[in-house]
Amino acid sequence: MAIAGGILCLAPLMLDPSTGARAEGSSEELAKAKAGGFSKKVEPPPLFGVNLAALKVNPDGAVAPAHGGRVARLTVDPALQRHAEKALQQGQIPEAAVVLIDVKSGRILAYANHVEAGPRRDLIVEAKAPAASVFKIITGTALVDHAGVTPDTKQCYWGGEHKVDAANLVENPEKDKWCSTVAQAMGRSLNTVFARLALKHLDRDKLSQTARSYGFNQAPVFDVPVAPHTLELPEQSLEFARTAAGFWNSTLSPLAAAQVALTVANRGLLVKPYVVDTISDPKDGLLYRASPRTVLGRAIRPETADAVTVMMESTVSDGTGFKAFHDSAARPYLPNIPIASKTGTLIKQSSDQFYTWFVGFAPSRNPEVAFAVLAINKTTWRVKANTVARQVLQAYFAAKKAPGVATPKY
Repeated sequence: MAIAGGILCLAPLMLDPSTGARAEGSSEELAKAKAGGFSKKVEPPPLFGVNLAALKVNPDGAVAPAHGGRVARLTVDPALQRHAEKALQQGQIPEAAVVLIDVKSGRILAYANHVEAGPRRDLIVEAKAPAASVFKIITGTALVDHAGVTPDTKQCYWGGEHKVDAANLVENPEKDKWCSTVAQAMGRSLNTVFARLALKHLDRDKLSQTARSYGFNQAPVFDVPVAPHTLELPEQSLEFARTAAGFWNSTLSPLAAAQVALTVANRGLLVKPYVVDTISDPKDGLLYRASPRTVLGRAIRPETADAVTVMMESTVSDGTGFKAFHDSAARPYLPNIPIASKTGTLIKQSSDQFYTWFVGFAPSRNPEVAFAVLAINKTTWRVKANTVARQVLQAYFAAKKAPGVATPKY
């Protein structure tokens, strides 16, 4: 690790899964990463003590306090931030978070936390929530890279809607009355399909390698400290298959979930997300200015990202996200804007917590924004993550005057 040109530069942590070779962004992109940085010899952003839980939207932008009376001016879009906060408040969700990132630059446009009871917290950097079926993105990537699986690969199955048992993993022509492509399985979150394919084609080393390429068991590179998102892969076959399908044994922070989507949207490049634009001191003036784009390396091959994108498009077009993104007459709230996404749902009975995720990017073939929404409800709930995500995306595209997209009504 070294500081070059005032920017904290990390050697890329990831390897190209197909070759094992170190892969980086273009020399031009890496050169641009050095354009920003520190105006004086001072500590890197995490040591400034920026408190994003105290984020405040002013008429002229968003700011957060930093150590020693310093002020961090943020990349957050004030109007979009207000929409995200309103969507979370109106949903009456006990705990929830929204992250929306500009795909090309990594600039965070919305950074909203909501806690109904208790002190304000930055949920976006906490990695306490189970990854749930969002982990199918990781498994899908591993299947493409290690088994040559495509979005059109078919797998027959039975059962597994709410849980996967050993019997569901056995090929049985008499019981396997349904068949699905991998893209359909991603969109409909078909647990047995992913569990069977993982058991047939993957092992702990292969799935772990892919998970590491997405940053699991590492702390994301960000402007403030982020808890590492975690993965524990059981050795027992049934539990391994369940984990690959998204049943427990993995956690995500909303920041890490958004970064997964950001990586796929950038065709496998690791673009650093950032929310701190500048940091100023009352006496010393400007101390820090962010780089406009920082490429940390390559996580997955472009061709792999393209295949995973096709799989993720099925979620809104005819999968678990369809209802949230269409009205009662099946008319889309975001016409002619295809979305690549993944839902995730798990219930923790012991604490009566109902976790829902919605993670992805849009438009899917020419991405502008990547996003992650986490909603932690009770088992009696009003709004899930996919509805909040749709409302925030409506606000974003309505502001850009996308044809047929109206500002959301809460």
